[in-house]
Amino acid sequence: SRIEKAEPTRTLTAEQKAAIREIDSELDARIAERKIFIESEIAKSLGDPLATESLRRQLASEIAGIEEKREKRKEAIRVA
Repeated sequence: SRIEKAEPTRTLTAEQKAAIREIDSELDARIAERKIFIESEIAKSLGDPLATESLRRQLASEIAGIEEKREKRKEAIRVA
C-alpha cells in the first residue's frame, strides 16, 4: 500500500511488544482510576447538572491526555 511505501511496516521484537503491553496495562489502569474517581465526584454532586457536565468534560480531557501520552510512549518504543 501507499502508506507502507512511505513508512515500511516494522516487526516488533518480543521486548518491544512486552513494553507496549505494559504501557497499555499501566495507562488502562490510570484511566479506570480516573473514571472511578470522577464518577464518585459526580455522585457527590447530587445531580447538579452543571457540576456533572464539568466533571464529565474533565474526565474526557484527562482521558485524551492519557491516550496522547500512551501513543507517544508506544511510538518511542516502535522506533527504538
